[in-house]
Amino acid sequence: MSLPNPDPKRWKALALLCAAQFIVILDTSIIGVALPAIQTDLGFTDDGLSWIFNAYVIAFGGLLLLGGKLADVFGSRRIFHAGFAILTASSLIAGLADSQAVLLAGRALQGVGAALIAPAALSFLMRLFGSRPAELGRAFGFWGASAAAGGTAGVFLGGVITEWMSWSWTFLVNVPLGLAVLAAGPAILRAIPGSRGKIGLIDSALVTGAIVAAVYAIVTGEHVGWLVPQTLSLLGGAVALLVLFLIVQVSSRSPLLPLRLFQAPGLGAGNLVMALLGAAWIPLWFFLNLYLQSVLNLSAFGSGLALLPMTLVIMIFMVKLTGPLIARFGVKPVMVTGLLALSGALGLLATIPADGTYLTSVLPASLIAALGMSLAYIPVTMTGLGGAAPEDTGLASGLINTTYQVRSALGLAVMVSVAASQFAGAPDDAFDMLSVYRAAFFGAALVGLLATIVALVFVRGNGKSADSSRRLNRSVPLAPGAGGILSRQ
Repeated sequence: MSLPNPDPKRWKALALLCAAQFIVILDTSIIGVALPAIQTDLGFTDDGLSWIFNAYVIAFGGLLLLGGKLADVFGSRRIFHAGFAILTASSLIAGLADSQAVLLAGRALQGVGAALIAPAALSFLMRLFGSRPAELGRAFGFWGASAAAGGTAGVFLGGVITEWMSWSWTFLVNVPLGLAVLAAGPAILRAIPGSRGKIGLIDSALVTGAIVAAVYAIVTGEHVGWLVPQTLSLLGGAVALLVLFLIVQVSSRSPLLPLRLFQAPGLGAGNLVMALLGAAWIPLWFFLNLYLQSVLNLSAFGSGLALLPMTLVIMIFMVKLTGPLIARFGVKPVMVTGLLALSGALGLLATIPADGTYLTSVLPASLIAALGMSLAYIPVTMTGLGGAAPEDTGLASGLINTTYQVRSALGLAVMVSVAASQFAGAPDDAFDMLSVYRAAFFGAALVGLLATIVALVFVRGNGKSADSSRRLNRSVPLAPGAGGILSRQ
């Protein structure tokens, strides 16, 4: 069967999709450096500060499955534009916020917009390049670079904005960017018809409620206690909502998350590894930002500049090296190598000395972490999409994004709790803060090692170059709109 005629605007469309992905992930990290300034202006407590991150990630992760379903039913372009309209308006709300409640509401709405954008954009990428294996690897390299670089670039831009403007602009910067995407989208992105099906609002409410209850229980558990009625009821409620969600999926004729999706090879294992990857990566940049400002006494701009090398390493490796390495050695070896590198970097950060410096204690570890993320992110994403059928492209991309974002929130919540336990009752000085950050880095390192073990045990593939190339080349059905990456085996 011959290849379908390619979309002549596919590379322009890829540039727009990568820009969209960059903006979505940027919103997750850009506020990191600005947190101290936000805390000073709006009076957040140390524990409440993490909810500026969690409000976004909970809405994002909790609604990604719904966003993927909406993209499949109504068409990717329509949902993509709707997401950017919401993201742009909510960024304006957050940027003009004069209270904690308004800021958190704006952040949550940003997460809603991102939950529509991310699966629609990834579905578009597969529709554009899925039937052309020779171009798919290159497209995924740019996609992965835009996602991972968005996380670390947000740190740098957040520092620049906070230092020279104000924290409000970490949100307001999305307004012109969003308007630019909305203006360019109709001319570059072709319309993709949707399929019939129900939306699943009840399903989405159940899974979102489970996420909110679990994260809130973990965030507050350190202070109110783990075996008290509040924490136990929240965790019990989260489990109950999740079980009810699964029951609805089994009994529904049009489930939000068809359980047959997990029959695709690699999807379950890939999503589990992605969940652990997010739980290790997000605490790294969150606590590294705080360490640079609280212990090394860098300014917001200095902190962002200090982490710029991470962004450069991620961009260079994902675009230039990760794809060729996968073609030569296979998905699994590259994934495992990346996870080991990330875990090792977190282990190094967990031993930062009291008299450490940026050049000796932070820069080497941060570059190793960036290398690890560069090698792990694309293989994990490829595995997590696991041969999803074309009609499930949006759902599969929503699922892989959900696992990353939800575990990012849970991972940060757990590490904040671990760090707080080290700091309880101690005086507020640099040495004690160092102990806090060490504990968080060590916990994240253990999560990274767990991800490595899961990849070794559950991700299939022998890692041989020829086998890897054959899997990649037959991964996508030669038909318009193909949605899978890995072959059905």
